[in-house]
Amino acid sequence: MSTPPTAEDFLARLDEHRSDEELRKYQRYFRFDADHQDPDDHFIGVRMGTVFALAKEFRAMGPEEIEKLMDSPVHEARAGAMSIMEKKARDRKATPEEIGVLAALYLRRHDRVNDWDLVDLAAHHVVGRHLRDRPRDVLYALARSEDPWERRTAIVATAHFIAHGDLDDAFALSGILVEDDHELVQKAVGWMLRAAGEVDRVRLLAFLDEHAARAPRPLLRAAIERLPSETRAHYRSLRP
Repeated sequence: MSTPPTAEDFLARLDEHRSDEELRKYQRYFRFDADHQDPDDHFIGVRMGTVFALAKEFRAMGPEEIEKLMDSPVHEARAGAMSIMEKKARDRKATPEEIGVLAALYLRRHDRVNDWDLVDLAAHHVVGRHLRDRPRDVLYALARSEDPWERRTAIVATAHFIAHGDLDDAFALSGILVEDDHELVQKAVGWMLRAAGEVDRVRLLAFLDEHAARAPRPLLRAAIERLPSETRAHYRSLRP
């Protein structure tokens, strides 16, 4: 694009790809009633592969325009905003300052990062990447939030640390969230534990020895998925 891309441009392109068939798929997958959609948070029926392709095309979009996309009531627009942020943060030419601006936007407008898929699109490569060499207090604050999506951000962001062999925060935050009452937080914790266990199985087993008996089933199931069958059976048997 010769001129800086805008949120309005993105929304116009998004509208070209809307599909009733795709909308019906979202309605089944996200388990909501089409007759009772929140007008401030709804799908229009654009395939996520198309959203991501548009995000690649619009990756030069600036933070102010990305925030406008985040303010859209259209779920696919907010997914596009998260995908643009992820692509910008992963660009080899991105400076720490540029990534910091994106992370600050994500955290400041977490009210618009309000579903699991939006968290998963950007928490790892935007928030986690920004915090790679910085204090991580913000993740501990998020882990204690009443908002499940903020709690999910706290643990998913550690995927970036795990990829670099840095496991301390993944295990510490998992300890805080090990009894979380939201299934989609439980699953995210389990996935991060599983990933951390791929780096250091001994440390994963030590965590499970301490916490498996009180871990919700979705969390435990995900955490032990790649362990030997006898080991999985052992940890399942610890639950009352």
